[in-house]
Amino acid sequence: MPSFPPTFADRVVALPVGGQFEAFLDEHRAALDGCLDGLTEEQARRSLVASRTTLLGLVKHVTFVEKVWFDEAVTGRSRAEIGIPERSEDSFVLDDGDTIATVRQAHRDACAASRRATSSLGPDDVLRGHRLGPLPLRWVYLHVLRELAQHCGHADILREQILDAGPGQPTSSAGTSSGSRTQAE
Repeated sequence: MPSFPPTFADRVVALPVGGQFEAFLDEHRAALDGCLDGLTEEQARRSLVASRTTLLGLVKHVTFVEKVWFDEAVTGRSRAEIGIPERSEDSFVLDDGDTIATVRQAHRDACAASRRATSSLGPDDVLRGHRLGPLPLRWVYLHVLRELAQHCGHADILREQILDAGPGQPTSSAGTSSGSRTQAE
């Protein structure tokens, strides 16, 4: 019998649309958090592609995504006030103090804050704080879900390469793409 993700459960199908969005977002949030399970700090920081994307950097970036779309867009606070970079590509950069534990905790905290920020909103409520202008929460949910799904795919491939190579082993970089990111963040 096939195994279905938790979002196929009857309890999710029966939820109002906002609850369905949250269930799908949480599934992808958990997958990205889980991409760091069992890795060493070196493995989590290992760069395998020309864009310098790392598993730890991906989780740090999706923390930025949560704060852009569920703090900036909801509250109208500036990125400086929130404490995040102005540019999306800068959110992948790892500092010396970034560890699996600290990046994971920041991600979990951002996800919890995102849930709180949207708990009283409906999918058709308009968020006015993002630099793109007013956007319905439904659009924001769809955009974030698309981005998280994309990064889950990246994480799956990077993790597979890292685990195949083993701890401390060099891994060949596949491709020469610059991995440019042109998101609406």
